[in-house]
Amino acid sequence: MSSAAPPPDLTPDLVRGAGAYVDSWWGFRRRHHRLPGMQGAVALRGDVLLSAAHGLADVAAGTPVDDSTVFRVASHSKTFTATVVHQLATEGALGLDDTLGRWLPWTTASADGVARLTLRQLLGHTSGLTRDGADGDHWQLRRPFLDEAALRAVLDDPASLVTAPDVRFKYSNIGYALLGLVVAAASGTSWAEAVRARVVEPLGLTSTAPDLAPGDPLADRVATGYTSLAYADERVPVEQVGTGAMAAATGFCSTATDLVRYLSAHAEGEDGPRLLDPLARRQMQHTWWDVDGTPDEGYGLGMGVTTVGRRRTVGHGGGWPGHITRSLLDPVAGLAVSVLTNAVDGPAVELATGAVRLLDLAASAPAGTEPLAGEALATARAATGRWATLWGVQDVAVLGGRLVLLSPALADPTGSVQELEVLDATTLQVVSGPGYASVGERVLLDRDGDGPARTLRAGSGMTAWRLEDLPLPGRVGLGSLWPAGQEPGGR
Repeated sequence: MSSAAPPPDLTPDLVRGAGAYVDSWWGFRRRHHRLPGMQGAVALRGDVLLSAAHGLADVAAGTPVDDSTVFRVASHSKTFTATVVHQLATEGALGLDDTLGRWLPWTTASADGVARLTLRQLLGHTSGLTRDGADGDHWQLRRPFLDEAALRAVLDDPASLVTAPDVRFKYSNIGYALLGLVVAAASGTSWAEAVRARVVEPLGLTSTAPDLAPGDPLADRVATGYTSLAYADERVPVEQVGTGAMAAATGFCSTATDLVRYLSAHAEGEDGPRLLDPLARRQMQHTWWDVDGTPDEGYGLGMGVTTVGRRRTVGHGGGWPGHITRSLLDPVAGLAVSVLTNAVDGPAVELATGAVRLLDLAASAPAGTEPLAGEALATARAATGRWATLWGVQDVAVLGGRLVLLSPALADPTGSVQELEVLDATTLQVVSGPGYASVGERVLLDRDGDGPARTLRAGSGMTAWRLEDLPLPGRVGLGSLWPAGQEPGGR
């Protein structure tokens, strides 16, 4: 899961500069997917350098998403729970190889073998426990989330142990619910109080809570969640509910800026607040098991491990009825990215990984490349923007001092990049790109003097308009896309 070539170095100025395009790309993808809303943030070595919000937190009310809008981040909760378990292990309050039976004696009366499971197996999803029990309809609000009595009932079923321990990675929300009870037993306080006192409050995460209890002050700030477009033409709002004994697996709510600050406290080095000592941090982030069938993914003792381009990242996703979220941390570079969406089919994974790839593209200029400057930079800026033809949309952007042409509709916007060179005030040239790109051909700008380009011709020589100016008629016919010389304003 590692690459021989190290990832490119990132600087605050580069992240801020490229972050402007990341923000624009996020906004385009939200509209492209017809998502109600999304929120994103990027931090480098603890400093939040980008905070973005697009779309609506509540469609009926017309409430926009802003950087204070709270999302249900679901299985991000597992990282908080695991952090506290590792803290308690460092303090000697418990051991990672302690059995469930030691901390939860009632498990000796559960299905055979449950009491012998270790905390390490629960942390790494290798216990073999059922994911959610035989009845998981709490995930579509047909029933409440499990309370402790219902959790015990799941474990009474002999089928609750689906495989033997340490056979394979087998994701289990039930396992993390049990870890929440272990934290309570070992710490002498409730799980929620433990994660507040040990993680949330020390980091000043004022928009983060372990669950949404009745009367919680964050409840009014939570984005309305929505159903998928996969089975209906319109999205339907989904109510917010508490998570009971499942909170340690899925209860947390937060914002993107809080999450990147939280993840930054799991980075290497000692700059800024840290939640774990180096040994515990390595234990949590080490790949203990690969995730079968998912290339470049593994799992540590409380965090997922994902290779994005040349970066090894750790973090977690979250799936909630109406919210899909994803957060990533490169612990070596200190790069943290979080994306939160309020739809059950929200593409949070592609939005988070795409942001990492765009930042790396900006940082990957070949050695000796001179960044654009002077008149060449002025011309490049005149060409930047989102350009549309009948066939789709392309972006011209300055990333890391280079002028590039990208396809924002791609899940990986770096997957078909063309590099452009400035020839003069109205002419660019495609100097590199994939096989079907128009390498060697010119891109012609329509501009007056030093002003921004109004149209450009690229690719197959078609006129492209700025997206907001696309002259799309009610029906496209011969000559209907502004016949030459008859554009509005006499252009």
